[in-house]
Amino acid sequence: MSFVLPPLPYAMDALEPYMDARTVEIHYTKHHQTYLNNLNAALAKHPELESSSIEDLLRFPDTIPEDIRTAVINNGGGYLNHNIFWGNLRPPGGPEPKGSLAKAILSEFGSLTSFKEQFEKAGLGRFGSGYAWLSMKSDGKLIIHTSANQDSPLWEGLHILMVVDVWEHAYYLKYQNRRAEYLSNWWNIVNWEEVERRYAS
Repeated sequence: MSFVLPPLPYAMDALEPYMDARTVEIHYTKHHQTYLNNLNAALAKHPELESSSIEDLLRFPDTIPEDIRTAVINNGGGYLNHNIFWGNLRPPGGPEPKGSLAKAILSEFGSLTSFKEQFEKAGLGRFGSGYAWLSMKSDGKLIIHTSANQDSPLWEGLHILMVVDVWEHAYYLKYQNRRAEYLSNWWNIVNWEEVERRYAS
């Protein structure tokens, strides 16, 4: 069974003015779709993997047949990373984090403001293309970290809570080289309810 492109949970212009509709369209229908197509093409060579989840494939890359391993790691990472990225977003005006997630952020980072500052710093510090993440370690500790290209935190045994894409295609049409402005505005469209759901799971 081939993987499919999850539908966006909002209209392509729903993230305006912080993320423009044209960027969403190109990012979703071109970049995300291409990772999916390449992933499915690689997996078609090994039907025995058809029952594997993308999470398990990326969590245990050594189990992927060598002839498609690099393609699955790169394109499977791009597919899953984007799935999480789109799910982490919502139209402007959503609530801030609350409940157990808010308490965990307060405990680990001192305040939501401090967390946001550290997260933006991580995103700005990622040289070239990649992502900034909020993840949880097996002991429940929250960590901010970054990854290059389409690498997945699943390799490190981390539970992913939130991600921002800092590849230039995620923001260049609207923000050009102003990654800092993109990251600052990005908080206006974060779907904290989805982050809380991932934290609770």
